[in-house]
Amino acid sequence: MTNTETLLSVQNLSVAFGRTGEQQSQVVHEVSFDITAGEKLALVGESGSGKSVTAMSILGLHDPSQTNYPTGEIKFQGMNLLKLDDAALRRVRGREIAMIFQEPMTSLNPVYTIGDQLTEPLILHQDISKEQARQRAIELLDRTGIVEPHKRIDAFPHMLSGGQRQRVMIAMALACSPKLLIADEPTTALDVTVQAQIIELLEDIQNEFGMAVLMITHDLNMVRRFAKQVCVMQHGKIVEQATVDQLFAQPQHEYTKRLLDSQPKCLIEQTSAEQRQSWPTVLNTESLRCYFQIKAGFFRRQVGEVRAVDNISLTLRQGETVGIVGESGSGKTTLGMCLLRLQDCEGSIIFNGQDLQQIKSREMRPLRQHFQIVFQDPFSSLSPRMTIEQIIREGLEIHFPEQTAEQHRERILKVLDEVGLEESMLWRYPHEFSGGQRQRIAIARAVVLEPKVIMLDEPTSALDVSVQKQVLELLVDLQRKHNISYLFITHDLAVIRAMAHRIIVMKSGQLVEEGETEPLFTAPQQDYTRLLLQASLYREAQ
Repeated sequence: MTNTETLLSVQNLSVAFGRTGEQQSQVVHEVSFDITAGEKLALVGESGSGKSVTAMSILGLHDPSQTNYPTGEIKFQGMNLLKLDDAALRRVRGREIAMIFQEPMTSLNPVYTIGDQLTEPLILHQDISKEQARQRAIELLDRTGIVEPHKRIDAFPHMLSGGQRQRVMIAMALACSPKLLIADEPTTALDVTVQAQIIELLEDIQNEFGMAVLMITHDLNMVRRFAKQVCVMQHGKIVEQATVDQLFAQPQHEYTKRLLDSQPKCLIEQTSAEQRQSWPTVLNTESLRCYFQIKAGFFRRQVGEVRAVDNISLTLRQGETVGIVGESGSGKTTLGMCLLRLQDCEGSIIFNGQDLQQIKSREMRPLRQHFQIVFQDPFSSLSPRMTIEQIIREGLEIHFPEQTAEQHRERILKVLDEVGLEESMLWRYPHEFSGGQRQRIAIARAVVLEPKVIMLDEPTSALDVSVQKQVLELLVDLQRKHNISYLFITHDLAVIRAMAHRIIVMKSGQLVEEGETEPLFTAPQQDYTRLLLQASLYREAQ
């Protein structure tokens, strides 16, 4: 097959959710696109745009009891996949078309070893023995960069890191040398260095095997780096199709322009280090340490230790944002937990001239008003059994018991207005809101207590680019209005460049570099910092 021949042709695809005869919700509207052999095409759009629904329709992965059977045509090598029965579709899945899912931990079976899951499609589709399949599986693990594949093949999914699990998913997809690979948000939950490794791996394998790739993503920088053709989806429709160069240089549709404009840009006021020296110091630490013991044996003797936070010193001034960056396991979140006295540690933590380490845990409660957290996933951090009013009011009842219910309500309405929500939402529950709205609720819950410091732990990583921009702008606006100090923990370098006055870079619990944001980005001093910046898809897109 030559590169000019159409491999997959999707024509007028429409998909609706809901049983036949009941009220249905159409989520994909007459979508059409073609993929030629060896081509890399990206399907781009925000959550709810219909990207994944379209991709899953290709392999017939929707629950037939909940989905109206798709209409239109999905032709693969001339045969209409929508006309195939289950047995015929099973012969296509894995052997002709393979798929990599967004979250490998939920896509891999936790009760089977990696080897069992890798050999299954080989035995099913290639009619080879178990020993031959095992040897082939080891070769695939090695090809995808798994260290010591002959040992890892007998490991269970929970024994691997996120990047290793994603490599296993890629190895499974490659098992039968498919002609088309569908990658659904393959790097969303990974650090920037691991993201770069996975994208490079996909590029190498795509070139080696000559397969076509359909990339599903909302990450425009990844699209710019990886794909050649782009389809932009909004509300279940393709609103623009173009080459990558054309789309980024001259977007035609207003939605595409809005997506491109949502890329993080500097949001804070530019101030020099000298100017900020006059700002009052809110938080100061010296030689902060947090070590976790490793115990083994019948008597649980200590055999080692993990230095999660190793001799860290930092200063946070009033109205300042300090970014904390590093890969997973670098100690970022543990450092934040130590600063807020939610994790035992050694060293001094001075807040407004008072050493928090000298305060007993039970006496910390009055100070909690001044230390608040906004978590990564707002859905899991908001109680599903409480209304929005109850969620925001809870902290007021604890820290401002002298105020009346009417005074509490006035404060709630004021903070709702500040975060862009309406009074009519107070009686609703978290599941009734979008991800961006839930994060605004989480921010309102923190800000209503008038804290001096808020720790933001990956607050936008689960959000689409346009919603991410709205939340970041909201945080900057609240900081200016209330003079709040932020500790901003993230691995997204584009976000931290837009938000932070200063940055500290962590690796293996240690502070490897600290500095003003722009100088650190333009002239990093340490090799590890350079590695992070080079791996950043944001940096390469500039």
